[in-house]
Amino acid sequence: MEKYADAERYYEAQERVKKIRKFYEHLTVYFLCNPIVIIVNLITSPDYLYFWFSLLGWGVAIVLHGLKAFDCFPFFSKEWEKRKIDDILERENNRQKWE
Repeated sequence: MEKYADAERYYEAQERVKKIRKFYEHLTVYFLCNPIVIIVNLITSPDYLYFWFSLLGWGVAIVLHGLKAFDCFPFFSKEWEKRKIDDILERENNRQKWE
């Protein structure tokens, strides 16, 4: 039984590392693409600075992605998922008892 628990903890850690890696990839793309957007904006239409939309919109997405990757997101956390699964299983068990 202990081997199973160790394997499950390893799998969960591996999944968490994948989420963190994907966040860093997303962050890297953000920092590589936005300077290009800024330069294009300043060259093509310096009177209208539209690059702020990209910086702010994508920046909000980056923050949310980071909160989720590092399990700091207050909604839909692992604990919430476990509680919801338990709730659904309990309701189904109760329904089966009445049938």
